[in-house]
Amino acid sequence: MTYALLSVSNKEGIVDLARSLVHYGYTIISSGGTHKVISDENIPVMKVSEYTGSPEILGGRVKTLHPKIHGGILARRGDPNHDIDREANDIGLIDIVAVNLYPFKETIAKPDVTWDNAIENIDIGGPTMVRSAAKNHKDVSILTSPSQYSKFLFALDQGKVAELRPKLAQEAFQHTAEYDTAISNWMFMESL
Repeated sequence: MTYALLSVSNKEGIVDLARSLVHYGYTIISSGGTHKVISDENIPVMKVSEYTGSPEILGGRVKTLHPKIHGGILARRGDPNHDIDREANDIGLIDIVAVNLYPFKETIAKPDVTWDNAIENIDIGGPTMVRSAAKNHKDVSILTSPSQYSKFLFALDQGKVAELRPKLAQEAFQHTAEYDTAISNWMFMESL
């Protein structure tokens, strides 16, 4: 079974992406609000907790930080040692990751934002999945923006996804770098 993990803050285009991926034979894994949006459209989707066998904990702070998620993303395809580990731990391959991060910049732009509210809008699992998928871009496609979906689906239809993955990986690392810079700059300004 081939998996696509969709977990997005910006839901634009996610239903069409999910529907298309199911058409191509992917099993969709999703969490929280993304799962609800997809399932409300009667598109088959599995909750992250169902896939991992572990519940969301700490008020949602921990849901995707799990070996079945990151093992499925980071496994080298065709590596016999990775295959042994995956089989021993019941880890499927996650070939597509669509993640965009909590809206930190939008949150801190609010005039009445509190320190605690800003802190809760620092995404941890999202950047971890983005970086994992970008690192393993030889085998995994990482989508960090709705603007990438149609181009990706066209490449999928044409059998040219492998050619697109290095560019998607570069954009993913740029995405997490800008996100971390925004957090660092905000924390610096708050400490003055």
